[in-house]
Amino acid sequence: MKITTKTKTFFSILTIVAAGLLMTAITASIPAAYAETAVSLPAGTSVPGCEETDACYTPSSVNVGVGETVTWSNDDTAAHTVTSGTASGGPDGVFDSSLFAAGTTFSHTFEEEGAFDYFCMVHPWMVGAVTVGTAMAAESSSSSGAVESEPEATETETATTETMTESVEFDVDYDVTGGGNVVSVTPDSETSSVIVELEATTEQGVLTITLPRDVMDAKTSNDEDDDFFALVDGEEVVFEETKTDADRTLAIEFPAGAEEVEIIGTFVVPEFGTIAMMILAIAIISIVAVSAKSRLSIIPRL
Repeated sequence: MKITTKTKTFFSILTIVAAGLLMTAITASIPAAYAETAVSLPAGTSVPGCEETDACYTPSSVNVGVGETVTWSNDDTAAHTVTSGTASGGPDGVFDSSLFAAGTTFSHTFEEEGAFDYFCMVHPWMVGAVTVGTAMAAESSSSSGAVESEPEATETETATTETMTESVEFDVDYDVTGGGNVVSVTPDSETSSVIVELEATTEQGVLTITLPRDVMDAKTSNDEDDDFFALVDGEEVVFEETKTDADRTLAIEFPAGAEEVEIIGTFVVPEFGTIAMMILAIAIISIVAVSAKSRLSIIPRL
């Protein structure tokens, strides 16, 4: 049979159409859930309440395939983290965004199947989950159930904490130079942080604070030193740090008019959070003069 130019053109068109139909069929066979790789941190999530509607991360649970990437966008006005693990158990080292500011994004590519819980280290009521691979659907459901039962674990932890407070002692050295006075130092186990309240002044100052490692520390899942986060009035700042085997000392600059410095790690001795809630005035200390060095020693009494 003689193959003419028209015949060649016809077969070429037929091949293109067949290839298009094949690609359409392949695309249609991919589960719709795998196409969802974008997660938003909505406005207002830095204040408790979004957990009541499971809207701290939107969507709070996504399914992706192995090798696919999830991108989180910070659409809030405050800095957040996307940290694998749980608020009660701490980071597990799979992925961690560190603090990323409003209007920025963080991405992670998942190279193996599994169910991965995550949370915000600054705002621990923010929780989410990523399920990688279709075989992990059952594990994802199980993981969701574990999250729902978390309040009971918290109640148990609180009850245990209350029985241990007799032996707790909080010992922190700090120094303020430049402008500013320290009003109070409050440890908070729920946010793994120590909050330093300042008396607002008209001059810039530097807070130098030494944190014993057995009181507060920042560690990776491999028990290696991790970075602290330091926030001044809610904004992340860069600071200088020196370390020893016993403690870590941070020198944090704050601007004129600053009212609060928050230092965030991976753990604070749990008893402190209970003490702060039970006795509101226990962490308040005398206002120190500019450049004066003081020592805070709090021994809770039940």
